[in-house]
Amino acid sequence: MRRRVKGLNFGKERESKVNLPLFQEVIIWILEIALTVVIAVVFTYFFGVRSSMVGLSMSPQLEDGDEVLIDQFSYKFISPKAGDVIAFFPNGNTNTHYYMKRIIGVPGDRVQITDGMVLVNGEAYEEQTEVARMEDAGSAADQITLGEDEYFVLGDNRNNSEDSRFANIGTVKDSYIIGKVWFVIAPKEKFGFMD
Repeated sequence: MRRRVKGLNFGKERESKVNLPLFQEVIIWILEIALTVVIAVVFTYFFGVRSSMVGLSMSPQLEDGDEVLIDQFSYKFISPKAGDVIAFFPNGNTNTHYYMKRIIGVPGDRVQITDGMVLVNGEAYEEQTEVARMEDAGSAADQITLGEDEYFVLGDNRNNSEDSRFANIGTVKDSYIIGKVWFVIAPKEKFGFMD
């Protein structure tokens, strides 16, 4: 009778056991991470493109360096309206920073600046914020009739703003608009929704 020796046995295949609970946990982690990334991308694209204000044209609402979120989604379904603060490329020039201004006139409106006051369709424009009387009417000294895809924008700091009154900005075409500036994220004293 031969005695069996314990030890290595190369002739016998080892049964492999799958650790099912560990495998399930890894799959759940992968799915959770993928879902988080998708939600972050969707949220950022639709509601939160982050940008910085450049210049003082929207002071005191927005100061140079203030961080904001821009909603790129809403204007795919609704049109921009008077009073909205928008981010846009001036004259469609994508090689510059976003400009941020307040919409005063929408397509079809007639805009004119007389004696420092804004007139829209012959009536004084009702301001969203307190603004100074304009010293320079620019091209709006004569009445401007907006085309079907044009918007007239002004900075809240009217006497220190490069806006639709001047040829290098002019009226803003719908295709130049990036989205609506809707939330200030920095500095913390201004944290909140835009007026």
